[in-house]
Amino acid sequence: MIADRARFRHAKKIERLCGYRVPEFAFSPVMLETITSRFNFDALDFAIRDQLLRFFDDFLRCRCKNSPLCGCPEKKFAKKVIELRENGLDHRQIAAYLSDEYGIEVFPADVLSFLEESVHVLEAIADVSRLQGEAELEKKTVEHIRLIER
Repeated sequence: MIADRARFRHAKKIERLCGYRVPEFAFSPVMLETITSRFNFDALDFAIRDQLLRFFDDFLRCRCKNSPLCGCPEKKFAKKVIELRENGLDHRQIAAYLSDEYGIEVFPADVLSFLEESVHVLEAIADVSRLQGEAELEKKTVEHIRLIER
């Protein structure tokens, strides 16, 4: 999944601030626990704090009992990447957007690979929905495929 490849650009600053070693992967359990538990966002410079707060708001807000280790952040991130593609951004622009907006670095090739995998999954869903007579689901799935592939 694409979330497994996402890295915080400012992981070292977060590490220095919290006082213990954290991995640079944005969705690693240690990183998620660090930024959701008593983390002093005010000690960061404005730009990094703003990126982390946007990350928190967009991906870490859910009502699950096991939040943030419930899987919702990773799903929301994958959904965001697909939405960006459906809105017309290419894989390079998506990587640049994630870097600017959240301080998350993802290689454009990883974004492209994820989008290709997503299309394959959507094609399977379209095939199954066609076989099950779910015309509406098939129609929505085909539309998502069209938007991703354009």
